[in-house]
Amino acid sequence: MRVLIVEDEPYLAEAIRDGLRLAAIAADIAGDGNTALELLSVNRYDIAVLDRDIPGPSGDEVARRIVASGSGMPILMLTAADRLDDKTTGFELGADDYLTKPFELQELALRLRALDRRRAHNRPPVRELAGLRVDPFRREVYRDGRYVALTRKQFAVLDVLVAAEGGVVSAEELLERAWDENADPFTNAVRITVSALRKRLGEPWIIATVPGVGYRIDARPEAGDDRADGGNRG
Repeated sequence: MRVLIVEDEPYLAEAIRDGLRLAAIAADIAGDGNTALELLSVNRYDIAVLDRDIPGPSGDEVARRIVASGSGMPILMLTAADRLDDKTTGFELGADDYLTKPFELQELALRLRALDRRRAHNRPPVRELAGLRVDPFRREVYRDGRYVALTRKQFAVLDVLVAAEGGVVSAEELLERAWDENADPFTNAVRITVSALRKRLGEPWIIATVPGVGYRIDARPEAGDDRADGGNRG
């Protein structure tokens, strides 16, 4: 198990990290919200341990970003705020568990293991279509046995398309499901992301454009046919 500890008190953060390592739980540290978001964008964590009161984007904002990403990563909020309404707002933000300071490292490790077991039981299924193998839990994609490295947004778009099992998905639906509610409906982000995703997956192009309608996974792609994006609003 690998966790991200978001805590702005260096000594406490290091104590938690060292204690978890003794419990065979790997841990990275972020001392502020910006560092946390950066680490979340480049590393794969099983659980995030968030202090709510941190510099930069707050722990609450980091929690919102994790939930909006659709990763399903469990969140344990670790904070001195122990009032019922504080806990209520924490759970409303998407926290899966709540531990108040001061606490015992053994209890933290036990709670993390419980969250990890619960997550394992709710892992989304691995989807396979037209030579693609998409594992939402590990966030891995293979095409004909070849690993394909994707950005988080590219993965989100592909996951939606594969889940449609060859059906057409509109640009509007992709924008709604792979971005968030604040996305500009007139942006060309969908078209740009799909184009980059095609290139990452390689030829023959497997994402077909249905002019004026949307995109779909082509079960029988033809080499050299890029299915141009004409007629689709980004």
